[in-house]
Amino acid sequence: LGNQKTAGGRFDAAIGPDTAVCQHCLAELFAPADRRYRYAFINCTDCGPRYTIARHLPYARAATSMAGFTQCDACQSEYVDPAHRRFHAEPNACPDCGPQLRLLDAGGQAIDGDAIAATLARLRSGEIVAIKGLGGFHLACDARQLAAVVRLRERKQREEKPLALMFANPASLAPYVAVAPAEAQQLAAPERPIVLLQKRAAADAAFAGIAPGVAWLGAMLPYTPMHYLLFHEAAGRPAGTDWLAEPQPLVLVMTSANPHGEPLVTGNDEALKRLAGMADAYLLHDRDIVTRCDDSVLRVPAATGEPQFIRRARGYTPRAIRLTQRGRDVLALGGMFKNTICFTRNSQAFVSPHIGDLDHAATCLALEQTVHHLHHVLQVRPQAVAHDLHPDFYSTRLALQLAANWQVPAIAVQHHHAHIAAVLAEYGIDQPVLGVAFDGVGLGDDGEAWGGELLAVAGAQYERIGHLRRIALPGGDRAAREPWRMAASALHMLGRGGEIASRFPRQASAAMLGQVLAGKARLPHTSSMGRWFDAAAGLLDIQPRMSFEGQAAMRLEGMAAAHGDVSLPAEHQIRMEAGKSVLDLSLLLQYISAESDAARAAACFHAGLVVGLADWIEQAAQSQGLRVVACGGGCWMNAILAQGLRRALQQRGLRMLEAHAVPPNDGGLALGQAWVARARPDF
Repeated sequence: LGNQKTAGGRFDAAIGPDTAVCQHCLAELFAPADRRYRYAFINCTDCGPRYTIARHLPYARAATSMAGFTQCDACQSEYVDPAHRRFHAEPNACPDCGPQLRLLDAGGQAIDGDAIAATLARLRSGEIVAIKGLGGFHLACDARQLAAVVRLRERKQREEKPLALMFANPASLAPYVAVAPAEAQQLAAPERPIVLLQKRAAADAAFAGIAPGVAWLGAMLPYTPMHYLLFHEAAGRPAGTDWLAEPQPLVLVMTSANPHGEPLVTGNDEALKRLAGMADAYLLHDRDIVTRCDDSVLRVPAATGEPQFIRRARGYTPRAIRLTQRGRDVLALGGMFKNTICFTRNSQAFVSPHIGDLDHAATCLALEQTVHHLHHVLQVRPQAVAHDLHPDFYSTRLALQLAANWQVPAIAVQHHHAHIAAVLAEYGIDQPVLGVAFDGVGLGDDGEAWGGELLAVAGAQYERIGHLRRIALPGGDRAAREPWRMAASALHMLGRGGEIASRFPRQASAAMLGQVLAGKARLPHTSSMGRWFDAAAGLLDIQPRMSFEGQAAMRLEGMAAAHGDVSLPAEHQIRMEAGKSVLDLSLLLQYISAESDAARAAACFHAGLVVGLADWIEQAAQSQGLRVVACGGGCWMNAILAQGLRRALQQRGLRMLEAHAVPPNDGGLALGQAWVARARPDF
């Protein structure tokens, strides 16, 4: 948190991320004789809010949302004492001088009494409570009450997408999920992410409706004093901290509080307005949230033990990612979905918290606010603004506007090039590599929908040297939401279009779709790996329609993991088309379509995919004279695919690199765009 002023007059420092309440503060929180006993805003220099309360540099109390809280004599004496652990702890406060909790009912009227006790009572009665946290609001309910969970899903319009659970401690979650040592370490880390953990048999019975149809449960531990106080209240207010090592029955759903598709709610008045009809009560406080910051989400693949982000936000941002070389300061605005932005400054990259999908006006405004805030905090003057190739993305339009305002170049970066570049930025690789970019969709430089790409990447330059066989998208964007359509497309590709109507009897438009595929209508096509996964899931009839992105692939992976490893002969073809190496996976779909056991078929799909990819990549690596393979894109969150290919490439003498500093999905695009822009010699 040091503030160092450069010769140019800017503060060459960054504000630290928010961290979970530390053990010293917890001991005071539950000590009846301590003056901060059960005080919901206890903190010290080792823990508490940082980024979410900071308005600008230099980082000091006057530049935070604590500026309006004058410290009492006792707090001030701690604050100025170099030997005290609250020496210059900017959020320092106590019940006499600091922020306070209050509970409001659905109509916004104050509820008398202890706010924590009253909140717990409402949760236990099955109500949904909006709880103001560090970087925004959560919608909380009792995870063991199915009726409450169903109401929450209905109100939030979140049909099947998994919900995150907060457990009091590791002992409380042990009966429901398998926790490896590396996962336990992440759960208890100061960053306190949500960690995806393998379900045990008891999970679905205990928490019906939380994560239907998927093999993982998103779990986290408390990270604010307020969270701990709810569990403390449920435990009967025991003195001391021994109770924290004992299993606690209370488990809370803690999901981001926002209307469907909109940004996370951060303000008190905003919550009463935007969450009306969703929350039955509001647990508020009077410390303003300056910067919204969602919970971070990660998983820890067993093969590596290294965490992999699904969403990078609270606890990690705005922590700098160290770049191996100094370079020009740039701003990159990411893509349309899972948007983040990235500022670079000298040899550092600052990736913003998760912003969201830019298909709602409020999220577009949140993007603008994030640019303004980080620009102000970091005091960077970008010399270029990078963006996606797609001209209709709001991030692209904003990039062009900012570049014009600042009179700097706007640099377009192809989507899959950016995915690979994000990996290269993390590892500091400046040599040519083979890039394997697998995701749902991204605009190619030929104007077509890409998503299964083999790229030769050398700095700011890339060449598309191969791709997956292109497959028709019957129904256009609907095909990305309805895997049965992709399965129908695969059947047509295999010369089995006559089976479409009989294979999908529950789909009213199946017969017509078969006719469309057999006709001469020009359908859009894609090379997307995501759509091949959808085709497999549709053929196995495990997810005909999706209620959230990636649902079919998640179910397919979960079934494969439950079945276990299988061996499979090569069920693929590699051929040259128009000078590109094309991997055709249609034979693999033919193979699994004849399998009667869906779980075995899912395992066979993954096994066959690994074999085909390894052969394809090895052949391309030999032809290009490359030994390093960088993998990027959302499909690489599939642990079976990533682990299997890593082993296969190692056996072939190839080194495989994956994203860890940022998500492999579109949440990492901005870092890759910034890396490419800095490597461009022409600005």
